[in-house]
Amino acid sequence: MNLTIKTLKIKQQSVIPGFGITMGISLLYITLLVLIPISMVFIKSSSLGLKNFLDIALSTRVTASLKISFGTSLLAAAINTVFGLLLAWVLQRYSFPFKKIIDGLIDLPFALPTAVAGISLTTLYAPNGWIGRFLEPLGIKVSYTPLGITVALIFISFPFVVRTVQPVLQSIDREVEEAAACLGASRFQTFCKIIIPELFPSIITGFALSFARALGEYGSVVFISGNMPMRTEITPLLIRTKLEQYDYAGGTAVAAIMLIISFVMLLAINLFQWWAVNRHKFILQ
Repeated sequence: MNLTIKTLKIKQQSVIPGFGITMGISLLYITLLVLIPISMVFIKSSSLGLKNFLDIALSTRVTASLKISFGTSLLAAAINTVFGLLLAWVLQRYSFPFKKIIDGLIDLPFALPTAVAGISLTTLYAPNGWIGRFLEPLGIKVSYTPLGITVALIFISFPFVVRTVQPVLQSIDREVEEAAACLGASRFQTFCKIIIPELFPSIITGFALSFARALGEYGSVVFISGNMPMRTEITPLLIRTKLEQYDYAGGTAVAAIMLIISFVMLLAINLFQWWAVNRHKFILQ
């Protein structure tokens, strides 16, 4: 009897019919597209042996490229989080001329080939470029520096934060804000106590997506970075260099290192998001 009741409860909680077959297809899809290609990276790099693998991982050139890639990606994602939230707020809460056009322009980095974006940014920020010529007298050099890499990563990963925050911001009922105002809350208190807690999961998601997109970027960065080893060489470029030199094991070893660090960082971001959401629910209860 108890078993029958539990079975009925499971069936009632299953919204999509055919859970078994849909779950199986989903796992097969993930395995074929994600797990098998990633596993091949580790299988290929394992042919080096632990000692050679560690020698590559701890080499000066690899560690320098990892610092540049992860540092610029984190900085770009953080900047995009702040200004992406601001832009999503403006687009959602205010009406102004050409609003639809500006909203459409946000998605252009998705459609624009990354190589075209890299060439355009390099032309703009070069010492004799339209913007670079004004920055050069101030001692600010963008092209062929880590700053230029950050600018390129901001450009290509900007839409993620806006597009993840916008729908959640749209779903927040204005009456909740009006009720807070009637209870004596200031605009700042309403923003911090009501709006931000609702937006926080989507903000973290946008940050994670922006960071992941920036970390794997190659096309736009390769032009503006200058590709100088130990200074502006990113890890994806180092991997390609090793592959062009037919050092397949070395290239996959660097890729494996990058995957491990990326997985740990994204896992930490997701755990922080889970903790923040559950803490907010606990406070409300």
